[in-house]
Amino acid sequence: MRQNRLILFSRAGCCLCEGLEARLRKLALEHLTPPLTLSVIDIDGADVTSEENARYSLEIPVLFIELKSPVRRFELPRVSPRLTEEGLLNWLKKNLQEKMERI
Repeated sequence: MRQNRLILFSRAGCCLCEGLEARLRKLALEHLTPPLTLSVIDIDGADVTSEENARYSLEIPVLFIELKSPVRRFELPRVSPRLTEEGLLNWLKKNLQEKMERI
């Protein structure tokens, strides 16, 4: 069964990516509306299209929300690496609500 996802385009060895991933893993994403699961995708991996790699390779970390029904993907604004876990959760809730209001 397909789930709503928070997608993080990341790269091994990127300290910004690793820091963001660590903070995201501590959040209760399943309690958001809609509930999300975290998917971390290596921007240099085989499952990334050449177009995605060309577009986002120099901008990582990049976050997307992907909704399952109907399938839609929204890029989120760049997140500050200085946000605490609570600040990151509030930022995510705000951006998620804005995206949901537009559909």
